[in-house]
Amino acid sequence: MNQHTRELLERPGPHLLVPDAVLLPEGPADGRAVVVADGPFTAVGPADELRRRHPRLDPVRLPGQLLMPGFVDAHHHLTQSFGSALAFGEPSEIFRRVWVPLEGSLDEESAYVAAKLAALEALRGGFTTVADAGTRADVDVDVVASATRDAGIRCVLGLVCNDSGGGDPSGPDRAQAFPARAGFDHTGSAPDSPGPCVAGRAVLDRAEKHLARHEGDPLVHASLAVTVPEAATEETLRRTARLAAEAGAVVQIHVNEHLTAVERSLVRHGLRPLEHLHAIGALGPQLLAAHATLLTPRELTLLAGTGTAVSYNPVASAWKGNAVAPATAMAERGIRFGLGTDGTRGDGFRLTDAAEFAQRLAYGLATGDSSCGAGWTWLEHATRGGADALGLGARTGTIAPGLAADFLLVDVTTPELALSWDLPWELVRRGNRDQITAVFVEGRLRLWRGRPVGWDGHALVQRAAELAHEAVGRAAITRVHPTSTTARERERNTAREREGSTAR
Repeated sequence: MNQHTRELLERPGPHLLVPDAVLLPEGPADGRAVVVADGPFTAVGPADELRRRHPRLDPVRLPGQLLMPGFVDAHHHLTQSFGSALAFGEPSEIFRRVWVPLEGSLDEESAYVAAKLAALEALRGGFTTVADAGTRADVDVDVVASATRDAGIRCVLGLVCNDSGGGDPSGPDRAQAFPARAGFDHTGSAPDSPGPCVAGRAVLDRAEKHLARHEGDPLVHASLAVTVPEAATEETLRRTARLAAEAGAVVQIHVNEHLTAVERSLVRHGLRPLEHLHAIGALGPQLLAAHATLLTPRELTLLAGTGTAVSYNPVASAWKGNAVAPATAMAERGIRFGLGTDGTRGDGFRLTDAAEFAQRLAYGLATGDSSCGAGWTWLEHATRGGADALGLGARTGTIAPGLAADFLLVDVTTPELALSWDLPWELVRRGNRDQITAVFVEGRLRLWRGRPVGWDGHALVQRAAELAHEAVGRAAITRVHPTSTTARERERNTAREREGSTAR
């Protein structure tokens, strides 16, 4: 498609789009068309029928293009984009050593630029929705909302509601639980207050205001967040669950991600983290459990029985040494789940590939399961399933009349996709972001051939590089492993010393 097509798509709608195929819940359908207004799909159906019903609309033919739902990133940390590569080769619980100090070094400009940079990467990778699990930066969370809104991506925006010391009893992560702007000092109590009850009330007051603040916003959807179950009192965990349920929102919590966190919960409560949340009444459709890599059969039953959703983050498991969430078992039991990047890399096709591949390595090879959910499972949970997990199933995730026009145009004439025998499998195994021609969010063209529409992506990346060097330089980041270049030089030096010793 050429510049003329882009100019047509940039004009205010409605548009009658006629691609080669449309990816519907039942699979790819040829001969279909859609009518896109400023916001929703107003019609989806056979192309000839829609032409007759809309004679005043000139069809925009999109030869060689698949129109499919945009990907939904069910778990992200947008203000961590300056340090994404700092996680390579690092052991688990890097939030203590990398993310807490990095986000703590951000000011308003750097937090905005970091979030917008992450949003740009997500758009380039075909994501039309991202769920931000709450920033630790000492800025108003609306800075993140502004960044995603300006980028043109849909955002489920978490507000951190921690009101306990959180994490390890020795307290290395206490500072991250209480952004100064939230009105807390870094000991876990409100300054000049009688104690944690007052702190909890202040957190809940902020939570209510946050949920109300973005009502009616077409792109920003309020969410609550607790970093880990230990970071909030039991009363706050219960109350945030209730507030979110009443507002039709979700509470995002990292649950059963690391073995050390599971062990801490067993020592404190005699229960694993997910079991503890169930015991205090915090499980339910409003909870989005991030990672959930370490699940017992009983915990799978709890998830299924309560309608709790999970963000399955396969790339994060590979990069950070976590276990792999039993996603094929979750699918079999009807557990609600989406796919999340956890800020690793913003490529929706590579995420679906990782989702299937991780299941194959962790579970399929041992049992002779050659399908591991098949391609459609991972496309489903990367789109409609992810939207449902975020509480947006009635808003986005599917190509259907009345839902938001959040979609991709994918070039299926490339060498990887042109000889198609099973397009869902091929999109999972052979798709990549280079094949994405256009990204639409809320009915508007947001990205064309990898470049944002209406703003200067190159200038943003340049500014991000400047600010990132400053922020990382200020942050007291501790990495276990050196960079690849340093490690190789050490190996060379060791080899030289060994050779010299042998020669002597």
